[in-house]
Amino acid sequence: MLTPRKQPRQQRSRETVAAILEAAAQLFQRYGYAGTTTNKIAERAGVSIGSLYQYFPNKDSLLVALAEHYLAESGEQVARVFARAAEQRPSLPELLTGLVGCVADLHTDRPALHRLLFDQAPRTPGLVARFRQAEQRIAVALAGELRRLGAGGPEPGISALLAVQGIEAQLHGALLDPPAGRDTAAHLDAVIDLWHRALSPGR
Repeated sequence: MLTPRKQPRQQRSRETVAAILEAAAQLFQRYGYAGTTTNKIAERAGVSIGSLYQYFPNKDSLLVALAEHYLAESGEQVARVFARAAEQRPSLPELLTGLVGCVADLHTDRPALHRLLFDQAPRTPGLVARFRQAEQRIAVALAGELRRLGAGGPEPGISALLAVQGIEAQLHGALLDPPAGRDTAAHLDAVIDLWHRALSPGR
C-alpha cells in the first residue's frame, strides 16, 4: 500500500502529518532508506507508532508522500521565477540563469533525500502524472517567455519542453554525483550557455 490511509482534516492532524513527514525527511537524508524505520520516524516526530500508521502504512508510502510534497514545493519555487520574469522582463540569459539556479537549489537542498526520492521512491501512477503535469506547467511558462523574446525557434512550446527536460537531466547527476574535480559553478554556466545558444533567436 503506497497511499496514505487517511487524509488529515483537522489542524492538529495536519500538524501531526507535517511532523511525521519532516522527521522522515531528516532520517532518510541522514541514514538512507535501509537505515530508517517507521519506529525511528515516529520517535523523531514525537508521536506513537500507532499514530504514524493511522496515516502511513509503511516506509514506501512516506517516500511517495515526500515526493509529492517535493513536487508541490518545487513547483511553487519555479513559479516564483516566472512571476519575477513577468514583472522584470529579463533577457534570455537572465531568464535561464534564474531558472537553472532555481533547479540547482532544489537539487542541492537535502541532496541525499533528493537522490532517494528520485531513485527509490515507488513510481505510482498518481506520482508520475503529477510529475508530468509539473513539467508541462514549467514548459508552458517558459514557452510564454520565449515567445516574448522571439526565441525558441518556430515551435517555442516544443523547445521549452525540451529545455525543461534537458536542464533537469543535466543538473540531476552532475549535482548529486558530481564528477571528481568538476566545478559546480562551471557546470551551471555550461548548462546556461548551452540552452542560451539553443534557444536564441535565429537558431
